[in-house]
Amino acid sequence: MPRHALLLAALLAAACLTPAFAAGPAFAVEEATVAQLQAGMAAGSFDSHALTQAYLDRIAALDDAGPMLGAVIELNPQALAEADARDAERAAGTVRGPLHGIPVLLKDNIDAVPMVNSAGSLALANNRPTDDAFLVQRLREAGAVILGKTNLSEWANFRSTRSTSGWSSRGGQTRNPYALDRNPCGSSAGTGTAIAANLAAVGVGTETDGSIICPSAVAGLVGLKPTVGLVSRDGIIPISASQDTAGPMARTVADAAALLSAMAGVDANDPAGAAAHGHVANDYTAFLDAGALKGKRIGVLREAMGYHPGVDAATEAAIATMKAAGAEVLDVEVPGYEKWGDDEYAVLLYEFKDGLNRYLAGAVDSPKTLEALIAWNQAHAAEAMPIFGQEIFEQAQAKGPLTEQAYLDAKAKSRRMAETESLLATLDKHRLDAIVAPSMSPAWLTDPVLGDHFVGAGYGMAAVAGTPSITVPSGDSHGLPIGLTFMGRAWSEPQLIALAYAFEQLTKSRRPPQFLPSAP
Repeated sequence: MPRHALLLAALLAAACLTPAFAAGPAFAVEEATVAQLQAGMAAGSFDSHALTQAYLDRIAALDDAGPMLGAVIELNPQALAEADARDAERAAGTVRGPLHGIPVLLKDNIDAVPMVNSAGSLALANNRPTDDAFLVQRLREAGAVILGKTNLSEWANFRSTRSTSGWSSRGGQTRNPYALDRNPCGSSAGTGTAIAANLAAVGVGTETDGSIICPSAVAGLVGLKPTVGLVSRDGIIPISASQDTAGPMARTVADAAALLSAMAGVDANDPAGAAAHGHVANDYTAFLDAGALKGKRIGVLREAMGYHPGVDAATEAAIATMKAAGAEVLDVEVPGYEKWGDDEYAVLLYEFKDGLNRYLAGAVDSPKTLEALIAWNQAHAAEAMPIFGQEIFEQAQAKGPLTEQAYLDAKAKSRRMAETESLLATLDKHRLDAIVAPSMSPAWLTDPVLGDHFVGAGYGMAAVAGTPSITVPSGDSHGLPIGLTFMGRAWSEPQLIALAYAFEQLTKSRRPPQFLPSAP
């Protein structure tokens, strides 16, 4: 459905919008969980068509009008038809699973017919893939309704050394729904804001290093970065074959687990897919356990603290909560913490050039190489680069093939330092079930002149190691959400989901956004 067709609903809704979505349907969608929505459809209280329309109306009221969040970059013109098909199946007695008829938003670097896949770039504004990404195929098979695409930090924040997160030349600036002058963090900014604002039931983000965890944390969401290979990267505009993964972003751990159940699967076309054999669970909601913290050994990564008093206070409160729940919580030091940074960056540059050239070669109506993309940006600088440049593109273009020894050495060293010598060594030494760290600072002010004001985070080790992590709301500072990240071994998603769920049930820290102009 074209977004302009929703303007009338937007104008009507904006005039009387309340936190409970006064302009909406007879049933409530704000903060509704996947299970609640599924139960409502099963009871006949509403159907997928009505639910999908409710989210479309809410997008018109909040994203196009009202606070103008800038989270949704494109709507699926077939969304209501997809909902109708799911309703017909339900009427005939077929329900595919927990996501049957549930509207889902996708980050705009994931192929999904019939929409554009642009990575937020005007250079790819006409790139309409002819096939769905593997994970989108999985979602459709699970009965999900693809509602649309979300804005992102252009090229997943891998274009410039002084970029502004949440901004793209195609989608503009996404706002943080808790304070509109604050940043939504990148690169899955649009998915974070959209799901926090209840513009869809659940959403899909992607991460190379923090791009699920960070936007989830500053938007009061649960974000799960899977082990690399658990969710296929086929049909996703890449940065790094070593670190890229898609993952669920949701308002509850249960919803994230339900979405992961639909997304996860072995894909032979993904170079990391073979490693997932034997590690894909049919139903990740089976691991939701409110008592999971009891008897567990949890390590606290103090090296990821000390940069903000509000973050430290929320983390100390989280530690007290876990101890009260029966967990043994101890401070740990990670050998060589964050010393992998230079090697990681070199790997990303090499792999970005190689992976992007492969994707662009098969793209529709777009530059066919990174070199051609750089030239396109230069020729359209006023539109494509009005506030920052493409320094990272140029650094990547200068790199050679993946056969170069410099790349092979950097890849081996960064993975060894982050996984074997840091994460695994710490888990083994202290016999830990997981390591926790504050996910991120509170959201900073969006600044298109100076770029992002990044002061600290605790997710990097798992990103470079290719291992799973999950952030859960743990508190706030001046009304801005703060999250706690749980990290574990490769393929430990079931254990991390259980721990995160237990923590969530004890704290109930998520609060819906109020779309304030600034933080109080």
